[in-house]
Amino acid sequence: MDIPLLALTRRARVPSGPTAETAAAENMRQLVQLRWIAVAGQTLAILAVHFGLGVPLPLVEMLGVAFALAAANLLTNWVLPRHRVQRAEVMLALLVDMAALTLQLYYSGGATNPFVSLYLLQVVLGAILLPPGSVAILAGATVLSYALLSISYVPLRFPPGLIAESAELFAIGRWIAFVMVASLLVLFIVRISRNLAARDAHVADLRQHAAEEEGIVRMGLFASGAAHELGTPLGTLSVILADWRRVPAIADHPELVAEVREMQAEVQRCKGIVSDILHSAGQPRGEAMESIAAGPFLDGIAQAWQPTHPQVMLDYDGAGAGTAVVAADPALRQAVWNLLDNAAEASPEGVGLHAEIGAGMLAIVVRDQGPGFAAAALGQVGQPYQSTKGEGHGMGLFLAANV
Repeated sequence: MDIPLLALTRRARVPSGPTAETAAAENMRQLVQLRWIAVAGQTLAILAVHFGLGVPLPLVEMLGVAFALAAANLLTNWVLPRHRVQRAEVMLALLVDMAALTLQLYYSGGATNPFVSLYLLQVVLGAILLPPGSVAILAGATVLSYALLSISYVPLRFPPGLIAESAELFAIGRWIAFVMVASLLVLFIVRISRNLAARDAHVADLRQHAAEEEGIVRMGLFASGAAHELGTPLGTLSVILADWRRVPAIADHPELVAEVREMQAEVQRCKGIVSDILHSAGQPRGEAMESIAAGPFLDGIAQAWQPTHPQVMLDYDGAGAGTAVVAADPALRQAVWNLLDNAAEASPEGVGLHAEIGAGMLAIVVRDQGPGFAAAALGQVGQPYQSTKGEGHGMGLFLAANV
């Protein structure tokens, strides 16, 4: 492959996205935008009806309600960056908007006002944003407000020239109210639903990340137990191989001596892996770790890995690491080693190990000349037990991705 399989030294693989708190804050911003539209619409409607149509309205009271909404919006904009929004505050904001709408309708014909259908906007938004109990309170407040407006309100006084056309004006008002409710519902429900979907996706990512971390812990416990049990047989093998080298029948055959020496080297490598596992067992990741220059760290890996795969050409270039440092963690060394093993299996003709620095980050890159991943498998790279080799494989990339 001509592109890196995996960059090990990267930012922490913690899912990022909107939490429940940030989603609530974003929903509150949507309500603030809706309130600005309400302030502008109410002000224009009041002025148009009073001065344009000549229908007398209590300007001081009605414009005062609009200005109070504007003041509430300014206060909300000031508080939002400094405060964690709760669901109760979203409900309070909807109740404030409902109260303002009720006052405007009270001074302009009550339940006979065609814009009474704007109550539906508050109820629908509440049903999306609030829990059932709060929605019931909001719906109850809406029904109560509508009932009060049916029996107590300031009637509209049409000038004599408009009395004959009042039915047509009310029909036009109902049409405008319908268009407003439909448009605003579509606009804001789409936005709010997008926020809620992003929050749910983020929660799902967090759960997946937690499950993967739990899997790492279980594997760590299993590996620690296995490493402890392997110590004795490895020690026995080491003693036996040392005795074999002194046996005359083997000592007189250079080929057998070379094979015994190779077996001893592999046993020592296994003992080193076991020691690393036992040394790191129970040690918090990222804590109490020393730093080491990335160049010498990669030099050691390349020098130790190449003899174990003498038939595979290793194209190593650690100069790109510059003055970067990495954590002296055996897990990082093992991750690079696993990737090199995978690359050698995919392309026996040669693999590459390079260090690159970009955007202030060090990337340890393993390249091979293999066929690569299928499109379906590429999206699952780095997930546990996802491998084209069959069951029981797929942990190398997963562990490398979680170093």
